[in-house]
Amino acid sequence: MFRELVLGAVGVVAAVCAASAHVTLETKEATVGAPYKAVLRVPHGCEGAATIALRVRVPDGMIAVKPMPKPGWKIETVSGKYPQAYSHFRNAKLTEGVTEISFTGGNLPDAFYDEFVFTGFLAGDLEAGKLLYFPVVQECEKGIHRWIEIPAAGKPAS
Repeated sequence: MFRELVLGAVGVVAAVCAASAHVTLETKEATVGAPYKAVLRVPHGCEGAATIALRVRVPDGMIAVKPMPKPGWKIETVSGKYPQAYSHFRNAKLTEGVTEISFTGGNLPDAFYDEFVFTGFLAGDLEAGKLLYFPVVQECEKGIHRWIEIPAAGKPAS
């Protein structure tokens, strides 16, 4: 399914949606207008097959994203324009940045657990209490899980 983050009254929350989701976010709440470290937890592969790639789409409003190096894995990013200009440190205006991250070339056997990390900044104009969704695709030696379903507005995550 997908990871979702909830933006709290003072902050934002991130989370992976769906009760049946297997890739989850370690920290599901964060502060609006502050840094956020996303830790994607991968507890198993695809029906016994090892995970060989993990891809995540960065939600609108998370800016200045940087993935953490991961030994044994190749990291690639896709950059693009943001839907609006966002204020960042020292009044800098950011209009583009990382929108997707791919971790590939590694091998995470089904019997093991690992984490994939990136950091960024949650824009100060995000709505407190709002959920941010992090769609994730988990590719395995045999099979693929698409944790990408975002519930319609006003509908609970399944």
